[in-house]
Amino acid sequence: MRPVPGLLAVIDMQRVFADPVSPWATPRYAEAAEGVARLLPAFGDRVVFTRFLAPARPAGAWRAYYDRWPFALKPPDAELWRLTPEFADRGAPVLDAETFGKWTPELAARLAPGSRLVLAGVSTECCVLTTALAAADAGVEVVVVADACAGADDEAHAKALHVLDLYRPLARVTTVDELLDDGGS
Repeated sequence: MRPVPGLLAVIDMQRVFADPVSPWATPRYAEAAEGVARLLPAFGDRVVFTRFLAPARPAGAWRAYYDRWPFALKPPDAELWRLTPEFADRGAPVLDAETFGKWTPELAARLAPGSRLVLAGVSTECCVLTTALAAADAGVEVVVVADACAGADDEAHAKALHVLDLYRPLARVTTVDELLDDGGS
């Protein structure tokens, strides 16, 4: 397998989104996980995982958000926040954020100058979208791998991919096969 250029950021592949009884279950999580697993070898040690975490004390509009989702007010070491078993203990860095978007200074620092950011994970219309747009706004080339992402439902996933594709050439949408077949170009 040819290496694919750039950094792969795997967004929030956590138990809270994988568990079918979770209020935040992502129905096609397993399919996205399969896509992510196919991408990992092509990036070698250029992989970062992220985790969404609840703040200890929500502030601002986050208070109303967690009033709606009080089950999520758990500490960072809670089971629901763990990466799912196929992604845990891979030796890759794990970056935590209490925000939907994962384009943080920590993630930006891991990206080589002039390099591109390849995104996969959940959920497409939330954490993937906000990460992609913030990175693109910072001048980073962003590639979102559609079949290595999943949304709250198929319609939300499709709509988010459509919105992302409107940001060409700053951001583009591709598939696992296209990315691996063309070496990522």
